[in-house]
Amino acid sequence: MGGGQKRGRTQRKHFKQSKENVWKYKNGSDEASKKTRPSDPSDENPNPNPSWQPFATQNTGFEEYYKAQGIVPENEWEEFICVLRKPLPAAFRINSSGQFFHDILSQLEDDFMKSLEAEIDNENEIDAIRPLPWYPGKLAWHSNFSRMQLRKNQTLERFHEFLKQENEVGNITRQEAVSMVPPLFLDVLPDHHILDMCAAPGSKTFQLLEMIHQLDKPGLLPNGLVIANDVDVQRCNLLIHQTKRMCSANLIVTNHEAQHFPNCSLKSCTENSTGEEARKHTLQFDRVLCDVPCTGDGTLRKAPDIWRKWNAGMGNGLHRLQVDIAMRGLALLKVGGRMVYSTCSMNPVENEAVVAEVLRRSGDSVELLDVSGELPELIRRPGLKTWKVRDRGLWLASYRDVPRYRRGVITPSMFPSDQCFKLDQTEHDNMQEETVTIDAVTGTENASSLELSHDGGNNMETIETAVDMKEAVSIVHEVSGMSRSPEDLDGETKVEVSNYPLERCMRIVPHDQNSGAFFIAVLKKISPLQAVPENQTSQSTKRKQKIPRNSNENLEVENAETKLSECIPDQHHPTSAEEPSNDSSKIDQSSLKTTEVEPTLPSNQLNNIENDLEEVEPTDIGENEKVSKGKLQIQGRWRGVDPVVFFQEKTIIDSIRSFYGICESFPLEGHLVTRNTDANHVKRIYYISKSVHDILQLNFQVGQRLKITSLGLKTFERQASKDSSSLCSFRLSSEGLPLLLPYISKQILHASLLDFQHLLQYRTIKFPDFVDSDFREKATNLMPGCCVVTLNEGNKPIDEILLDASTIAIVCWKGKTNLSIMVSQLDAQELRERLSIRFPSEVTISEDKENNSNSEAEAKKISVDNESTDDFEAELDNIS
Repeated sequence: MGGGQKRGRTQRKHFKQSKENVWKYKNGSDEASKKTRPSDPSDENPNPNPSWQPFATQNTGFEEYYKAQGIVPENEWEEFICVLRKPLPAAFRINSSGQFFHDILSQLEDDFMKSLEAEIDNENEIDAIRPLPWYPGKLAWHSNFSRMQLRKNQTLERFHEFLKQENEVGNITRQEAVSMVPPLFLDVLPDHHILDMCAAPGSKTFQLLEMIHQLDKPGLLPNGLVIANDVDVQRCNLLIHQTKRMCSANLIVTNHEAQHFPNCSLKSCTENSTGEEARKHTLQFDRVLCDVPCTGDGTLRKAPDIWRKWNAGMGNGLHRLQVDIAMRGLALLKVGGRMVYSTCSMNPVENEAVVAEVLRRSGDSVELLDVSGELPELIRRPGLKTWKVRDRGLWLASYRDVPRYRRGVITPSMFPSDQCFKLDQTEHDNMQEETVTIDAVTGTENASSLELSHDGGNNMETIETAVDMKEAVSIVHEVSGMSRSPEDLDGETKVEVSNYPLERCMRIVPHDQNSGAFFIAVLKKISPLQAVPENQTSQSTKRKQKIPRNSNENLEVENAETKLSECIPDQHHPTSAEEPSNDSSKIDQSSLKTTEVEPTLPSNQLNNIENDLEEVEPTDIGENEKVSKGKLQIQGRWRGVDPVVFFQEKTIIDSIRSFYGICESFPLEGHLVTRNTDANHVKRIYYISKSVHDILQLNFQVGQRLKITSLGLKTFERQASKDSSSLCSFRLSSEGLPLLLPYISKQILHASLLDFQHLLQYRTIKFPDFVDSDFREKATNLMPGCCVVTLNEGNKPIDEILLDASTIAIVCWKGKTNLSIMVSQLDAQELRERLSIRFPSEVTISEDKENNSNSEAEAKKISVDNESTDDFEAELDNIS
């Protein structure tokens, strides 16, 4: 967990390998795949090259498994499987805190809904695009077109470009429809502290930030915050890239294993504290989003490669990790808080079994909420009360059916019964080391080989010739002393039914509303978590089982882990730059390498599990304080991550406040941080909200337990300019401008629509070239350096202009002879298009004038060129 810790082999392989998810070359030749491009599987005339074929959309093991689990009624199976084999329609969400979200909503309703009507090709769809009926405010939209259609259909090119551009600037987020559901059940308020435990690539985090920024008074920062965590540094970078479009000062990005997310509390300060004061001294959350790593078979429509890789053992391998993450989330949740557990998997071992185990461990401290009355237009199905576990070709109805040699892998928590099966102690004492390695074809009942080592004799020759799985299992049972016969595999066994109200969970299946599949459970913490009594603890967590390093069983675990990493789809790498894949399918393989199961002590030997970390006394933070060993360390706490320090250079802060006329009511002191301990070489200054400030200060006091990779809103940047006449060495950042704009009184210019457009179009304009003489004069007389240009929409008098969140403004640089915008080309283009939609008539007139002036200039240029040509020809005649 600390800095520099090495990742496991399978974890590195899974997270760093880039996998193609659309086509597969038959013979697997990479060189051949570079030479030939595949054809679209939807084309009537596919690519004649026989070397290329689309992914197979069949897996007999998958169908057998989910038919037996009863995911959908038997009469719906054909419709269910048929929809799973179709491409997933694209969906996106409008950023409700964005400046132009009303304009974008109008454009969708008045323009694209009508212009795309002719492109409907799905008999089940009425509209080409439509708002999702269950998402509030028409802010989420469903498209009838898949990603492939949007990329290749020329008639959809304008709509595709619209989606890409608006997604890049943060006005919309391209996100799978069912992935939008979990945050809605968190019931987020602006003052909530929220933890997103497995956040990358960040679409749900972005959604949570939107929710806390829904304030009645625009221009103010909310009291809440979001901590977005992910285990992988590379995915943290993707998370930062996604969320920076939100421009929020209320976000912290951390890099920890979710199941080991650190506890930050100062017990000595919380004993006599209450309310807001106690919150400053302990890290607990009002809401927790626990969207855990999963096998991701609910994303088959978007990631068809899962069809080929899927097998029943994938979900079994992730079950323990999912339980650990969920329990850690509950430990960090405040009493009265709400946690949402979700996966994009259909497997009950990853879903209902995890929820049941969490309820079992939590006792009466946690309640599974019935949220059937929330989002009534969302079609959902109740959770399962009964299911079976499949392991190596065997259907297991209860833990008693698990072979002894598999009890280290298959745990009691995977089964529906809340009465954990306890092995007889005599059976444990007589149990001998057994190891079985079955090399079986995925999803079939056939085995190609079976190896067995046992003290009772050598049956290798007999087992290697066993082709049928039942025959192999029969031999294993005979050798290991198990009485179960192969015929029992086909016989009816007693079906376990969970006593927990798992019907309160939600299952979203694809054919109900033309979407992907998802599982959601909403949990409420009603009292502090207490240790589970010994008689209620799962067998797998009660005994400390060390697996010998040199044993065959340890090798078997490693082999199973390697196979799991190869089978699980790489959902964390986006399939395209504009549309990341579903953020639910993330695999933390490091926890699967555990060879020792921690014991659970009786309740009388355990304190409250939430206070599991040592008490750390508060430490005063000084700018030049020398810190002794064991106390606060500003540098070197996390290897490879720049330190976070408060920016306290009063001279620079005063110069910034004076140059831009930032009023005293806007707090700068204590809200500015940097990632450089040398104040003289700081390049960027970030602004943080009060809530983030409190968390950061607490993190300092407990010795920097949080590994922070990003936080705050970039507000000021050091400007390296040849012109040293500027009185302030820091310019405003475009990201931080909306936050500061209502509080700035200096270095502001108000431009007409025409001049504002010209700035966006030409980027640099000399003062004499501005159309408005008043604007020209004020721009000329402005202090050199960074400035702000706002759009004066109605040509109002300056004293009547109000600066707020709705004001359209850009950051510029005032030089000696010209004014230049400091906005990216993409942002400038998007802003021009927004203005053309909001003011169509005025923009058209200005463009006509501009075209006329350009035509006159071009005519003059042609005339001059003709005169020059005539003179040159006359010169040639004279020479001849």
